[in-house]
Parts: sequence; structure tokens; C-alpha cells
Amino acid sequence: MNRPTEATARSAVGNDLERALDQVNAVIVGKKAVVELAFSALLAGGHLLVEDLPGVGKTTLAQALSVVLGGTWQRIQFTNDMLPADILGVSIFRRADEQFEFRPGPVFANVVLADEINRATPRTQSALLEAMAEGQVTVDGQTHALPQPFFVIATQNPLDMAGTYPLPDSQLDRFLLRTAIGYPSAAEERRLLIEPDRRDLLANLQPVLDPARVSQLIRTAAGLHVAEPVLDYIQALVHATRSHASLRAGLSTRAALALIRTARAHALVRGQDFCLPENVKLIFPALAGHRLQTMPEAGLSVDQVVAEIIDATAVP
Repeated sequence: MNRPTEATARSAVGNDLERALDQVNAVIVGKKAVVELAFSALLAGGHLLVEDLPGVGKTTLAQALSVVLGGTWQRIQFTNDMLPADILGVSIFRRADEQFEFRPGPVFANVVLADEINRATPRTQSALLEAMAEGQVTVDGQTHALPQPFFVIATQNPLDMAGTYPLPDSQLDRFLLRTAIGYPSAAEERRLLIEPDRRDLLANLQPVLDPARVSQLIRTAAGLHVAEPVLDYIQALVHATRSHASLRAGLSTRAALALIRTARAHALVRGQDFCLPENVKLIFPALAGHRLQTMPEAGLSVDQVVAEIIDATAVP
């Protein structure tokens, strides 16, 4: 009996990834690029922040991802009266044997939907820092490992809306990518108006992947080849942020490493065997935008500066 080769195994998992993408795209109409970014964040071992107005599909995207990825998932609805223990868990004293027992919170899942994360106070927001950075939480001096893979997809309303708190820079950096969904086109919105309700489509979704398959995809993405010209392009983009007059400071080396890792994942999501400059170019705005700040006198937004850097940097 012939054993399946490594290439055959990779192909099977790749087919599962393609089916997962198709299912999510069927629910999130006309937002293929956003869905690709979401899967890229996952397969790069990072987390995703979706920032946009209410009602454009942020939570629907997160729910669809949660279902097709399989494993365990939890939804945390952030509010301004939420405490860190509501997320991480709490130690309960058992009188019977006079010992403390840890009761895990909703963060103990493969996929965590942090809905409207900026409605919680900074203290509660910071409860996710260790979890997102190290895949573990510490409660009462005891460290508890989180399930692997561990993926946080958070939604955020614009900061000028009532009852929101800005995410600190330290937490923004924990998100590998930040994106927005945006309004649908007229044709896409017509589809949404006449097709079945998105909630019905979500109810019919089935898990396509599982934690083992996702872990295999993460390893596969990490092994994709990045040629020297692509590395040159990455360095050119990063160095351009450090010398741009409109920016307070440029991207760090850690951000450059994250860009390579995410570009590899994006290549895998698109079915490629190696990374191309196009992958870097498409990923760069979502990776750089929330890590940069403009000077007050610049008169430009971060998005405008990032677009300017991309236009001015030669693509190999």
C-alpha cells in the first residue's frame, strides 16, 4: 500500500484552505481581499483587527472565520463595565479540599472573537496583551497555556463614536494586521438585499479545517521561499518609513519580520509556492498603518503616507 507523499499531504490541506476561503467569501460578499488578509493573519500566526462602522459585516466576518476554521471558539462582547477576570478566568476557592481551582475564561479557545474591543476600558483591553503575544495567561501567579493555534479577531468602532476608548500602542502592535471592510458596491448591496439573510448563511456553514490542519498550514507558510529581490523590496519599504518626513518614527525590525511572515502566508492563501513582490505590496498597508503615526504638521493621514511610500518604492 502506497503512503501519501508530503506533496500530496500539502495538496490536500491546500484544498481544504481553498474550500474554507470559498465558504467565507460566500458570506462576505465582494470582499475577497479582506478575507485573504484575515486568513493571512491567521496563517502567519498573528491576530487581526477589523476597524469600521457598525453594520458593514465586521462581526459576520469573524463568525464565518470561526466556524470554518473548526476547533473551539468563543465570542467576547466587550463593554465598559467588563473586568479582566471576565476574559481570562478566575481562581475559585474550594472548601472541600481547601485549594484554589482555576476556572478558564472565554479567552481559552482556538478562535476568539473580541467584539467591539475598544468599548472596554484600557485595563480590560490590556488583559489580552500576554495572551496575544505569548499564547498564555497568568492569573494569581499561575501561568496557563492557551489552546494552539490561538487566533484573535477583534472588531473596533471608529474612535469618534460614543463610549469608545483608544487602543494603546502596545496592544495595537499585538495585531499583525488591521483592515476595514467598507461599504459594498451597488451590485453587491443588491445581492445582500435579495439573497438570504447572512445569519441564515452563517447557520449553514460547516467546519472545513481543524487545529491540526491550521497548524500544518502555518508551518507550510513559514517555509515558503522568499527570493533576494523580494527581501530587497521589503527592506526598501521599511527603510522608507524611517526616513519619511511626515512620520514620527519608522517601522521596527520586528515589523519587517512580521511583513515577511505575513507575505509568505498571503502567498499560500493565493495558492503560490513562493512569495512575490505583489504579496508584500498588498500586505504592507494592513501591516504598517496601525504601527505608524504622522507628525501634527504633516497634513497627511497615515494611509496617505503609506500609499505614497508604496508608489515611490520600485517593485522588483
